[in-house]
Amino acid sequence: MVRAFDIAGVSGFRFKASGHRCLPSVCCLPHSVFCLLSSVFLCLCLAGCTEPKEEPVWEKVKVGDLADGTKVPQTEFLKTINVEVHVFEIPADNIGELDNIRKKLRIRPLRLTDYPAFEANSFLVRFGQARIWSEIQNMLLDADGRQIAKATLMLTYGQPQTIAVAGLNHPRTVFYTATDGSRQGANVGPGILGLRIRADDVPGAAGVCDLVAYPVFYLPQQNTIRQLNKRLKSREFAFTTAAFGLKMSPGGFVFLAPKEYVSDQTTLAGLFFSNVKGSLFLSRSGRKPPEYKPAVRVFLLACTRIDV
Repeated sequence: MVRAFDIAGVSGFRFKASGHRCLPSVCCLPHSVFCLLSSVFLCLCLAGCTEPKEEPVWEKVKVGDLADGTKVPQTEFLKTINVEVHVFEIPADNIGELDNIRKKLRIRPLRLTDYPAFEANSFLVRFGQARIWSEIQNMLLDADGRQIAKATLMLTYGQPQTIAVAGLNHPRTVFYTATDGSRQGANVGPGILGLRIRADDVPGAAGVCDLVAYPVFYLPQQNTIRQLNKRLKSREFAFTTAAFGLKMSPGGFVFLAPKEYVSDQTTLAGLFFSNVKGSLFLSRSGRKPPEYKPAVRVFLLACTRIDV
């Protein structure tokens, strides 16, 4: 739908012989059983006390998380999550203000397909909670920014929706950094570059969903002919190196922005984040006249409700 571990083994332990001597077949058997049970108990205790390894700050998005499901889960009630997508633009020359916003937000619990590739593509993502939602919005406005769009998505678990970001009116090659660090090109267009968002259930965790999002080139599927829609879908290209995911509950939000201003419209970051044609900006303080400037887009994805 378009909407735009090593279990620690214990071995090599040797018990010292007792100073008491056992009678054959009578005393030695109970003593051996006692030693065996003591050894097993000690092994279990030592294994249970092993400290878990600390997980890396950036976890990885699984490839299966990016699958575009085509069937609604067969459950008695549909499980849904409401996500609000707010899109802002700020003048490109004020992009340094985004660094102040980044410092107020967190890395955990975000997951990335590959951190170096994500960063090389000039993508920046952070997580925040409701208590600083208004502050982040005000910081964007103080950077002479303005909100240009808002969409409310009701995601059925397993059924992705896509937010349109930029239109491509002719074929072109979009360059991006792959997970192996190489520069690659995707031949796409005409069509739409968008942000695809998918939510899935987290077994045993009520009020929590697993949300994954990534840039994707796609063609609008408006035809009712199934075979034609299948052909259109085969022409999609998912930029999975810029994918991110996290477990999300109501009150949490994601801040997605460019790491730097990229004007090159042949690159993924340039197309996804940059408005090189520019927009008219009004100074919030009123001290400067309206100006037409190149702009960068910033996305806020807020989870507002989960129905289970």
